[in-house]
Amino acid sequence: MKMKRLFALLLLGLFLAGCKTPEMDVKECSQDADCVPASCCHASSCIASENKPDCSGIYCSMECAPGTLDCGQGSCVCKEGKCGASFN
Repeated sequence: MKMKRLFALLLLGLFLAGCKTPEMDVKECSQDADCVPASCCHASSCIASENKPDCSGIYCSMECAPGTLDCGQGSCVCKEGKCGASFN
C-alpha cells in the first residue's frame, strides 16, 4: 500500500514539475525605459536592457529601413512585463 502511494506521489510530482503557469514567467520589464532595441542596426524588435547588444565599434547605415525602429518609425515598449516594438 505504501509503495502505491509513493508511486502516485512521484507521478504527481513529475507531472507538476513539467507544468508552467503564467505566474512563473519572469518579467523582463516594468516600464518602457527597461527595453532597448534587440540589434545594433535596423532593429525590428526589443529586449530587456540588461541583455542589450554590445554595439561598440559597430557602424550602421543612415538608411531608414522599413519595418524597423529607424528614424522614429517605432519604439520599444513594455507590455504585460515583456519588451516589444511598437510601430507608428
